[in-house]
Amino acid sequence: MKIPEADSTIQRIYRHYETQADNGFRPHLGASLIGEPCSRSLWYSFHWCTAAGFDGRMLRLFETGQLAEARFADNLRTAGVQVYEEDPQTGQQFRVTACDGHFGGSMDGVGLGFVEAPKTWHVIEMKTHSEKSFKELVNKGVEESKPRHFAQMQVYMHLAENGPLKRAYYLAVNKNTDALYGERVKYDKTKATALVNKAAAIIASDTPPEKIHQDPSWYQCKFCDHAAVCHGQQAPVVNCRTCLHSTAIENGEWHCARYDCLIPTEQQRKGCQSHLYLPDLLFGFAEPVDSGEYWIQYRLKSNGQLFVTGEAPEQLKSSEIRAVDQKELLTDPNVQTIRQSFQATLI
Repeated sequence: MKIPEADSTIQRIYRHYETQADNGFRPHLGASLIGEPCSRSLWYSFHWCTAAGFDGRMLRLFETGQLAEARFADNLRTAGVQVYEEDPQTGQQFRVTACDGHFGGSMDGVGLGFVEAPKTWHVIEMKTHSEKSFKELVNKGVEESKPRHFAQMQVYMHLAENGPLKRAYYLAVNKNTDALYGERVKYDKTKATALVNKAAAIIASDTPPEKIHQDPSWYQCKFCDHAAVCHGQQAPVVNCRTCLHSTAIENGEWHCARYDCLIPTEQQRKGCQSHLYLPDLLFGFAEPVDSGEYWIQYRLKSNGQLFVTGEAPEQLKSSEIRAVDQKELLTDPNVQTIRQSFQATLI
């Protein structure tokens, strides 16, 4: 008998990756993302609006890229480069931070002894590429073909301890042919400063920046992880980052105004019973019309009807707003009667 595909050995391998994966919510805005052209998308990422939804195959592909880094480092050493993948003082990857600890990233390494400039310290960035991506990289260079990677290196050079470092070395491999590509990247203070300022503006903003395009079919919007929230009627994930009570403060920490306390990272992921969405996050289908202590009243754009979200039993919880695909159900009198009669919850 043929084993169903859903229970094959390969599918079990993929499912293992999926069960081990987190939701993609990193505590800080990453330097690896700051080259993204849409600031609104970056704001959504910083506020944990959409959980990562990668399947097992993609998660395994990400792991392949990480596993390649050790081989890259060994290759550089055979070429006479002194490669340091970890900070000797911490035993961890070299990290850079800015914006009160809310922006930063980890370098793949730093190196000295490149043939092209033996006495110059370089940030080292290592990437794997598909055939098409690799050919474009060779033809156009990293700044034009991979602007996010270029921005990432600029930030690393700019924020390096005892820096800035003046050069980076971009080492890439074609996964189809194993061909290597190397490019030295020059530090650009103007561009690096602009990237850090961009991060600071995103982190400080209480509202999402303007969309990069109003048309959801625009190619950058169509493939964005946050398209359903930005252009559709999907409410974001319920957690402390999407709650109006929380604010990013110094030292990479978050503060809750509702309970006047710091919020540990793990608690940020969970949220609490007092969660109230930042009103702009529901703008795809509703607009706020009134508010009071721990409640907000909205008007649905589709039918003009009102609903209230808050802490009181008769008020809708954020989890209920997110659970409903047809948002008109939020104002349906029959649904409200069932909720109140049976102390029911929309799921």
